[in-house]
Amino acid sequence: MKKIEQNKKLKIQSIQKAARELFHSNGFIGTSMDKIAGQAGVTKQTVYRYFESKETLFKSVLEAQRLQATNGFLEALNQEDATKALNAFAIGFIERHLSREHMANIRLLVSEGPMVPEITRAFYAVGPSRTQAHLARFFKDRFNIDDAQYEIEVFLSILLSMRMTVLTGLVEPPSQETIRQHSARAVKTIMKLLEI
Repeated sequence: MKKIEQNKKLKIQSIQKAARELFHSNGFIGTSMDKIAGQAGVTKQTVYRYFESKETLFKSVLEAQRLQATNGFLEALNQEDATKALNAFAIGFIERHLSREHMANIRLLVSEGPMVPEITRAFYAVGPSRTQAHLARFFKDRFNIDDAQYEIEVFLSILLSMRMTVLTGLVEPPSQETIRQHSARAVKTIMKLLEI
């Protein structure tokens, strides 16, 4: 990689890191491009050179988080056995959605999403839409269901049912064994719904 390209990449990463930290600590509304530039150690013009708006930067931060996180739960859907594939997906999905970084994003969306709907749209474009598309393909290929939107929503809702108590601090994050058991029950429930 040429030095110019490497410097550009490092600046972008620095801006994204600063933005992520500030979004999580100050919120989207309370974070200005000036603050991001200051924390990243660059000028505001440099931030705008790479990101045309705060919304674009927010989406970029989410995309960077997605790429850094393990997306093994989507790859798990490629396993030959459908039940094993759904179980592996479920475990990875829950682990990702209970991660500290993901929970910080959810807190931000809950507190500011109604006032700044563009951050909610960005969040859904980067994560949930992609996951639902993978699941729709899986249900079509494995179970010959052309429109599995309802089944997907039920399945994901069951998987995420433990998130609210963790999000609000009512309970500690669940153990691996609890996640495994919850995943197995969710898969069993969706298989019954599909009558498989």
